[in-house]
Amino acid sequence: MPAVVTYWAEHAWLPGADAPAVAPEVLIEAGPDGRITAVTPRSGPCPAGAVRLAGLTLPGQANAHSHAFHRALRGAVQVGSGTFWTWRDTMYQVAAALDPDRYLALATAVYAEMALAGITAVGEFHYLHHAPGGVRYADPNAMGAALVEAAARAGIRITLLDTCYLSAGFGAAPTEPQLRFSDGDADAWAARADALKDTGHARIGAAVHSVRAVPAEQLDTVAHWAAVRRAPLHVHLSEQTAENEACLAAHGVTPTRLLADHGVLGPRTSAVHATHLTEEDQRLLAGSGTTVCMCPTTERDLADGIGPARRLASLGSPISLGSDSHAVIDPFEEARALELDERLRTRTRGHWTAAELLRAGTEDGHASLGWPEAGRLAAGALADFCTIALDSVRTAGPGPELGAETAVFAASAADVRHLVVGGRHVVADGVHLGVPDVGRALVEAISALR
Repeated sequence: MPAVVTYWAEHAWLPGADAPAVAPEVLIEAGPDGRITAVTPRSGPCPAGAVRLAGLTLPGQANAHSHAFHRALRGAVQVGSGTFWTWRDTMYQVAAALDPDRYLALATAVYAEMALAGITAVGEFHYLHHAPGGVRYADPNAMGAALVEAAARAGIRITLLDTCYLSAGFGAAPTEPQLRFSDGDADAWAARADALKDTGHARIGAAVHSVRAVPAEQLDTVAHWAAVRRAPLHVHLSEQTAENEACLAAHGVTPTRLLADHGVLGPRTSAVHATHLTEEDQRLLAGSGTTVCMCPTTERDLADGIGPARRLASLGSPISLGSDSHAVIDPFEEARALELDERLRTRTRGHWTAAELLRAGTEDGHASLGWPEAGRLAAGALADFCTIALDSVRTAGPGPELGAETAVFAASAADVRHLVVGGRHVVADGVHLGVPDVGRALVEAISALR
């Protein structure tokens, strides 16, 4: 890329002295290292040679929790009734059809869909490690490598959260579908994960699938692996009451307490879902500085419940957002759902400001994925940003000074017009420059699994 690429944003959401605000006519200069070198609000009309971004420019969205292969389930799991556990059986059928080549094709299309939605970084909670029956590929990390390559092809950043998944439940051996997920024990997981390396667009983190999937005495191994590397550590937590009940029966404590006792919680850790928590659980999460990743569209799709996100944030836990099972991929819907779900629960309005919700989806989300230099439009930050239209049928009407409110409470993924990652255009005028027909790519990748 040239020494400096200059973008001119009609309006941009910038960090201010007290709170982020929408500024007009903002020049954003990106250097050859892919970082922002200068941000100049009220610059005047778009100068010659600058790339014009009409609408509202925001920091790139961070999708802090993804299972890429779940995208193949969209629409296919909406017939009849059931529970999280019956949904999981269908998910295992899709997992059984994947190999590295098919996963590369599917994940490339899914990550391109994310780019179209304004997402510049994804946290991939990856546990589909091996071939059916648990047979190792020649490269034991072939499936993870496919995900890293898929993100590169789609033009976004990835944190590969390599997941330790060892058992079907407390004291239970893996079921046949779960053999693909298991390395046998945490030491073998750590040895395999050691071979994964950061690249320019990819960083490696760790994950504990859940307290039911990693024996308590092996939680410390995963936590130590992440601590030595100062890597992000994520964990599914209390998504279902059945998990809480089984943990109490097996260990006499809640899942949150079990994680705390084994050194899993802390500022580099993200607890995903955290739906069914006791008061003590909430204090443990907030007191340890653990981020809580909410995935509202999945949590409602799977009938999980509404988690205490507002309470956790008030106690001090940063909040991030994820699309999880990809019932939809729309970071603006995830953000507004946090507020709207709380309105349903309390029957009152106004629990989160638009700025708070945007921060959850940008700066705090990136920090939870180990990209603290991303998620804000400021000199020195990564030049990762998206632009949404302010004149679509969804966003037309409010003045640009209400751009943050419009983005959160009116816009959708369909309103994203531009995406820039590392100073390079990935989506221009609503078209993905690397995967021009994302819909066709999804059709072909998902059809290959049938």
